[in-house]
Amino acid sequence: MKVTFPHMGYTYVSLKGMLEYLGIEVIVPPPCSKRTLTLGAKHSPEFACLPLKLNIGNFLEAKELGADTIMMAGGCGPCRFGYYAYVEHEILKDLQVGYKLVVMEPPERHIGELLGRIREITGQRSWLQVIKAIRFGYLKAKAVDEIERMSYYTRPRELRTGATDRAVEQGIQEIDQAKTPESLAAALNEAKARFSAISVDSNRTVLKVALIGEIYTLLEPFANVNIERHLGRLGVEVDRSIMLSEWINDHLFMGLVKNARSTARFKKVAPPYLNHFVGGHGEETVGSAVWYAQEGFRGAIQVLPFTCMPEIVAQSILPKVSEDKGMPLMTLIIDEHAGEAGLVTRLEAFVDLLYRKNEQKEALLS
Repeated sequence: MKVTFPHMGYTYVSLKGMLEYLGIEVIVPPPCSKRTLTLGAKHSPEFACLPLKLNIGNFLEAKELGADTIMMAGGCGPCRFGYYAYVEHEILKDLQVGYKLVVMEPPERHIGELLGRIREITGQRSWLQVIKAIRFGYLKAKAVDEIERMSYYTRPRELRTGATDRAVEQGIQEIDQAKTPESLAAALNEAKARFSAISVDSNRTVLKVALIGEIYTLLEPFANVNIERHLGRLGVEVDRSIMLSEWINDHLFMGLVKNARSTARFKKVAPPYLNHFVGGHGEETVGSAVWYAQEGFRGAIQVLPFTCMPEIVAQSILPKVSEDKGMPLMTLIIDEHAGEAGLVTRLEAFVDLLYRKNEQKEALLS
């Protein structure tokens, strides 16, 4: 068995770590690229959203490397993501690309349901081994999240352009290569020391901007045209509403890890703007805009794939949130035709607006 999965940001580090801990061979798809998107868009329905098209491209490229089993998350509710694993499998069958499909549906009652589905991949390995492997994968997700959060602080303040990017790349590589919890802890400590050594200007004027929206386009740099890097170099400290370890704990572990940051804080403040679940992360998107405004963020950017139904619902509500909270909001809709240059121009204009508003606010206070 050679297992692959969609390429979504750094999720491969966690999944690969979990599976290799159990001695399962893993084929990580190449990072998403124009070739990945071209392959996926060619064989996908035109109306399908960007994640499905990139997933198809991932699976075709992984097949070229020898993968024979797909491990993919599932879902429920109005969001079409819950159907995508099966739609993608049918597309691959039509293309005569043979794959075994294992879907990790979120548990309905308890985490034992998830363990049962994982057993399709792990075979006869003991429950103790499986649980240790899941824990190891989760620890890797937490380590990756910590590196990303450190980069959010240093990138807009760094004195040597690119120092943060190099620290991220090296840190992620070392975490990926760690084979035990002990070596993982050592790799994370080295990453922290590397970030501490980055020369920064602590007095530089930096604006805080929230990135909110749909999980795939938030986590996958190719899908969001490296928005975090572009904003950092424009003097913006970002905070992403969805981090990988939080999503794992909320949706797969059902909150099993206590005292961890959770998107539940967004749902609490979504009313009266949105009072119920609309699928995907629509409810969290509305609530996160409210939450970040209350935390003093200067602006927020909603990122979503074209035709994403839950995010379209959220998009229609966000202007009211922006008006009431006095926080500028921008929406970036991404599909296979989106160009980086045009999106960067929009980011530059939005950040310029935020800086001017910030200067006006400081002038009034002085």
